[in-house]
Amino acid sequence: MASRSYSLLVVFSILFILAFSNIAEAKLRPSQCKPRCTYRCSATSHKKPCMKYCLQCCAKCLCVPPGTYGNKETCPCYNNWKTQEGRPKCP
Repeated sequence: MASRSYSLLVVFSILFILAFSNIAEAKLRPSQCKPRCTYRCSATSHKKPCMKYCLQCCAKCLCVPPGTYGNKETCPCYNNWKTQEGRPKCP
């Protein structure tokens, strides 16, 4: 009985990890951009420009990095899109 419970725990743990490990990499639908960008820009004092560029980036890349800052490596398109000056375009 104990080994069956352990086996079920292992299976559910693996499924949980697989389900949530690709959240940031999964392609978003355009309708999912606004809530993701709202959270992404929630910690900045420059919300309006942050939202503008985040929504542009999300529309192009269909991805928004998790969290309010950093983690851009999880969305290569979002991470690699630069301004004409060579600075990051996406917040």
